[in-house]
Amino acid sequence: MPQSLKLKTASFVYNLGWKAALPFLHRNERLREGFDRRTLNHSLPPQADVWIQAASAGEAKLATKIMDKISPDKPTKFLLTTNTSQGLAELEQTVYRLTPNSRKVSAKATYFPFDMPSLATKALKAVNPKVVVLLETEIWPGFLMACKKLGIKVIFINARMTTKSLAGYMSCPSFFRKISPEEVLAISPDDANRFKTLFEMDKVSLMPNIKFDSTATAETIPYTSNPLSCIFRPKTPFIILGSVRKEEESQVLNIAVALKKERPKTVIGLFPRHMHRIESWKKMLTDKELPWTLRSEVTSTVPFGHIVLWDIFGEMIPAFALARAAFIGGSLAPLGGQNFMEPLANGVTPVIGPFWSNFAWIGNEIFENNIARQAGDWKGVLQELLKISKRTVKPEKVKKEFETFLKDMRGGTKMACEAIKRYLP
Repeated sequence: MPQSLKLKTASFVYNLGWKAALPFLHRNERLREGFDRRTLNHSLPPQADVWIQAASAGEAKLATKIMDKISPDKPTKFLLTTNTSQGLAELEQTVYRLTPNSRKVSAKATYFPFDMPSLATKALKAVNPKVVVLLETEIWPGFLMACKKLGIKVIFINARMTTKSLAGYMSCPSFFRKISPEEVLAISPDDANRFKTLFEMDKVSLMPNIKFDSTATAETIPYTSNPLSCIFRPKTPFIILGSVRKEEESQVLNIAVALKKERPKTVIGLFPRHMHRIESWKKMLTDKELPWTLRSEVTSTVPFGHIVLWDIFGEMIPAFALARAAFIGGSLAPLGGQNFMEPLANGVTPVIGPFWSNFAWIGNEIFENNIARQAGDWKGVLQELLKISKRTVKPEKVKKEFETFLKDMRGGTKMACEAIKRYLP
């Protein structure tokens, strides 16, 4: 069968599948919002020179960075799309802030159409972009088929792909090679090799992750200005167990018990990731006969050796400013991990467990240089916390090391903007 006929057949079959699925998708609470725009029943998307697709809020923030920096040589219209309500809120704020600007840039935001080839073709004909930009892990078969059919160039920016995703795509390698993009800018050598393997293309290059451009050290909060100084005496030995998820609670409880035994005077700040777990933590701490108090009930200085169970939002940053060490959760169970750069930005060396796939884009270098610490299990986390808290390290030193690390990692936004401009007349 000729290549073009194979692609047409794949497009036809894929389209039929979407037609059958649409009535069921309409029942989905998340997809029901903006359903008419996702199916183009509300209206067609506006004409634009560049179409940037950002799947959700995280990718939308990357699109925002690009829109804040790009300076085309002549007036350029952008269409920004996303799949989620949170992503759309971010993009709409970006559009609002862009108007007016001196960079000849205008933009509109809406939902990305469902990945149905006929819908994608209809939308692309209306928009008629000179280039389509897909951010991070965006591989939409129907949309890419339509781009290929209409001769619209596609580039992947800030691109990443897991080994598991590649294995799934490689179940039909010839299909993905037919819909390959014009260019891929990947955030690591491993990601670049995966894209080369999938698409069998040479135009794959490396770029710094745009997310590093949004990361910086925070202003130091002096003790006298810290809102928590009223409950912590100066130089209180304080360790944070933060963003703890339900699946790792038993291991974090083991850490708390061991910390209490090894460092009886240490105050532990326990921050569950979700507030509905507070009641469960009350019982677990009581069952282990650990001295604890709710943060909302602290009216004077916290006694040495107590655990403060945080049931108040918005106090993690001032807590980091007082802490000697911090464990960041979501990392002792296969949950992808929580943001361990936040304590670094505030001068605290973080410790995480073995699971951190959500932040794999940061790279191993941050651990190899001891800027952050990683352990294989809760016992390893405990030992790292004990080592870090044993010696007093000034927050300014931690911040300086982190800033040096970031300096070499920045520049992704600039490179993304340059890549997009290459495809504009």
